[in-house]
Amino acid sequence: MSKLVKSPYLVPFKGDFRAADCPTTPPEDAPDAKACKRERRKLVKELAELQRVLYADGRHAVLLIFQALDAAGKDSCIRRLLSGVNPAGCRVTSFKQPSREELSHDFLWRSGLRLPRRGEIGVFNRSYYEEVLVLRVHPEYLAAQNLPDKLPPERRWKRRYKAIRDHEAHLAASGVTLLKFWLNVSAAEQRRRFLDRLETPRKQWKFSAGDLREAELRPRYIEAFSDALAATSRPHAPWYALPADNKPFLRLTVARIVVETLRRLDLRYPVPDPGAAAEFAAHAAALRKAL
Repeated sequence: MSKLVKSPYLVPFKGDFRAADCPTTPPEDAPDAKACKRERRKLVKELAELQRVLYADGRHAVLLIFQALDAAGKDSCIRRLLSGVNPAGCRVTSFKQPSREELSHDFLWRSGLRLPRRGEIGVFNRSYYEEVLVLRVHPEYLAAQNLPDKLPPERRWKRRYKAIRDHEAHLAASGVTLLKFWLNVSAAEQRRRFLDRLETPRKQWKFSAGDLREAELRPRYIEAFSDALAATSRPHAPWYALPADNKPFLRLTVARIVVETLRRLDLRYPVPDPGAAAEFAAHAAALRKAL
């Protein structure tokens, strides 16, 4: 069975994706908020069991990548998804502005240090895709990387798309299952969420005036997302462009895709060697005697 989960939100692999054409709201027949929450909770319970088998099986790693504009709901989506998962079997990395050490390496280096081990679920809250998204919108940031070449912008991004494709193909061949989610929030909903942060004291710490400045660059970001997703969505590393204006539906959709993908991995608990049966019986007898 293929690991690829088909979905109306799956970004096609033929390179003609247009982010501007993607919906930001659920379809008319989508379940309401209460139904979304009920189903998501059931899936989260199943994910917790699947993660235990993933850990015991030890042959696969899972990497979930989340990319979005500010206030699209990445943090809360990740939190709800992993709410029942054993922390020992998952690791979430939030990539911020790169440090001086990280800037002195190639753009894939810092994420490579945080890849999940076999048996783990890894989550990247933002990722190496920032290098073809934020840096495309703000090419002036490239100066800090002190690169030896002076490529024209289009050649620069195409070279990085290829590096990402090669990197993800290598990961997939090494047992890493990749799922990449673009959370597509509308400009109007993004503004409402910024306003909510400003007007809710417990959320004010989340607000940054820089987020408003970045929101003004939305057309340029949408263009960057279009090109990056079109260039890097592949069967072994698919992108899903998800409507993010409705958080319950978004969280349910992510949970469905993740759980269905893990179902298809043929995970199983290790079976002891038949020759160990007598040894196990002897140990069990000794324990019973000691009780």
